[in-house]
Amino acid sequence: MTGSALIVIDMINTYEHKDAELLLPAAEAALPGIVSLLRRARAADVPVIYANDNWGQWRSHHGELLEEALATPHAALVEPLRPDEESLFIVKARHSIFYETPLTYLLTELGVDRVVLTGQVTEQCVLYSALDAHIRRLDVVVPEDAVAAIHPELAEAALSMMRRNMNAEITRAADVAW
Repeated sequence: MTGSALIVIDMINTYEHKDAELLLPAAEAALPGIVSLLRRARAADVPVIYANDNWGQWRSHHGELLEEALATPHAALVEPLRPDEESLFIVKARHSIFYETPLTYLLTELGVDRVVLTGQVTEQCVLYSALDAHIRRLDVVVPEDAVAAIHPELAEAALSMMRRNMNAEITRAADVAW
């Protein structure tokens, strides 16, 4: 395998949750990097996978989640990230994008051995997903300007742990090569 995939974590979001006010500025700052990566990945035919919480609504599918997020005051953070017809979507229940999801199978089917993780929250879902990707022997890339944190000091520690303990490439969105 020699393929990459761009994974967008939890960015289809209503921002109507605890810590949302702390997260919003970081999500706004990460938006340009994620949008740039989406555009470049799509142009290079790199698979784009959205891995998103379902907010406890197990009856929901990605279209409903998107509609609900677009109907909030924070739709401007969601609209530029809208999945296209080629995008893949995984609904997750916990922090890791791998936990109890078909993502491992999907990545194998796509021939992916390198994941570029973007989204939120750096010190939670991104960190745990990076660890699970590392355990699965996937190369991990985290563009630090395309992830959002609630607590910046914990995000710095998480990025350092990913680099040191998981051999993750911590880079800038503009420097990600497909």
